[in-house]
Amino acid sequence: MAGPLKIGDKAPDFTLESQDGRMVSLHDYAGSKNVVIYFYPKDFTIGCTAETKGFSDKYEDVLGLGAEVIGISSDSAESHGGFAEKCGAKFPLLADRGGKVRELYGAKGTFGLAPGRVTFVIDKGGIVRHVFSSQLRPTQHVPEAVEALKALPA
Repeated sequence: MAGPLKIGDKAPDFTLESQDGRMVSLHDYAGSKNVVIYFYPKDFTIGCTAETKGFSDKYEDVLGLGAEVIGISSDSAESHGGFAEKCGAKFPLLADRGGKVRELYGAKGTFGLAPGRVTFVIDKGGIVRHVFSSQLRPTQHVPEAVEALKALPA
């Protein structure tokens, strides 16, 4: 991989298992919805719980802006099930076992110690329109994504 995705790049397609056992692909939303993809380090950690609860709290707003939210970490689909329940997540949490999708998107961690916390806003055409990366400000990912969605056609 050449490096992290940038604004204007085509988002790589993927298919991963969700917390309810469904297979979810980015191309499922092509042409119909903008997509917020957030990569997070680990289920049930303080920052990831705050971030996922934040997306859960704003989920109806995101839907109203013509978008879907997808969370991705290397945890198992089973782990995601309990985590989604704890956080009230009604959107897919996808199991990226082995980190291949994380690598495709260049969502690297800080100093290689922990997986990165990176949010991408992707338009209906599959183009990256916003990138926000902050390991230490997990709750900032939600307003960043919402503001970026407001700038896109619903």
